[in-house]
Amino acid sequence: MCAAKPFLLISTRSQPEILASEYDVFQRFTGLEPSRLIHYHLDRDPLVTFAPDRWAGIILCGSPYNSLKPEGEKDPVQIRVEADISRLLDQLVPIDFPFLGVCYGVGTLLAHQGGVVSQRYAEEISAPEISLTDEGRADPLMQGLPQAFRAYVGHTEAAETLPESAVLLASSPSCPIQLFRVGHNMYGTQFHPELDWPALYIRILEYASAGYYPPTEQRRIIESCEAANVGHVHRILANFVKIYG
Repeated sequence: MCAAKPFLLISTRSQPEILASEYDVFQRFTGLEPSRLIHYHLDRDPLVTFAPDRWAGIILCGSPYNSLKPEGEKDPVQIRVEADISRLLDQLVPIDFPFLGVCYGVGTLLAHQGGVVSQRYAEEISAPEISLTDEGRADPLMQGLPQAFRAYVGHTEAAETLPESAVLLASSPSCPIQLFRVGHNMYGTQFHPELDWPALYIRILEYASAGYYPPTEQRRIIESCEAANVGHVHRILANFVKIYG
């Protein structure tokens, strides 16, 4: 009997506390054993080759990188990471390989497919109510989710228009494109299906001056987010593993 293939969890950030928390929440909410969730630090190690046959799927974590930053202002690591991901998507999209891009899925998968990313629908750190579309309700990735659910967000850029190759699966008033699918197996989210309150709290403190919220509003942000019930959204990660694992 062949052993189940592992999933590749790709990170692009360097902050140790956030990295540790990031792996912890993905491991818990996917339900995967550590041996089946391999953490790859793309900011540190270039992804030269990828062998699809070795893996069940890819999860791309959120990122501190802004894709709209002018090329001349990006540091060499960001430029190299973006090139690595673009090259990876060149390989994955034609074979419709299982892929879940979390938040950074907008700046990577959506942009790769020709969608427009802008600052029009930026959201401060918060927990908005997100609603499934008809297509979202029918998609197996959202099995067991209610029609409307809350999830943590926090981004300075977002999808403004979908590419022709994408299907809208979830939306919110403040950010119309919250979840989309390309092909049958490739997904991108604007929200964070992995974050619970302890993990978000670490980020609120770590990114206090990164433009995700006005620093003077930190107490309000903390109180509002701590009170939000985001328990339903974690099911997306368990579903991803159930479908492709």
